[in-house]
Amino acid sequence: MTAAPQSAAGLPVRPGEEPWTDAELDELHSELEAEAEALRREIGQAESQIAARLKDTVAEAGDDEADASSKLFEREHELALTHNTRELLEQTLHALARIEAGTYGVCESCGKPIGKARLLAFPRATLCVECKQRQERR
Repeated sequence: MTAAPQSAAGLPVRPGEEPWTDAELDELHSELEAEAEALRREIGQAESQIAARLKDTVAEAGDDEADASSKLFEREHELALTHNTRELLEQTLHALARIEAGTYGVCESCGKPIGKARLLAFPRATLCVECKQRQERR
C-alpha cells in the first residue's frame, strides 16, 4: 500500500474543466492501488505458469516438430503478455507516485496540464494530448 494522495487543490486542469476534488483524487488513487495489486497477482500467476511450462520442456523432448513449435509459441506468447502486464504495473505505480508527489496532471514533456477529462479516461497518462500526438508521429 502506498501513501495517501496529496490534496487535489493544486492539481492542474485545462481551461473550462472543473478543479479536482479531494474525493475524486482519493477515488482515483484507490482504483490505481487496487489495479496495481491485481496486476501483481496476475504477474505472480503468470510467472508460476511459465516456470511450470519450462519444467515440462524436459518431458516434452520427444514431441514432434509441430507440437514443439506450438508449445514454444505458447510460451513466447505468455512471456509477451507478462511483459505487457509488467509495463502496465510500472505505469500504474508511476501514476500513484505522481499523485502522492502532487505532480499528477502535469505533462512530463511540456509542463502544461494534461487535462482532467484525459486523466479520468486514462489515469496513467503522462503527456497532454498535443505532446502524445507529437510523440506518436515520430
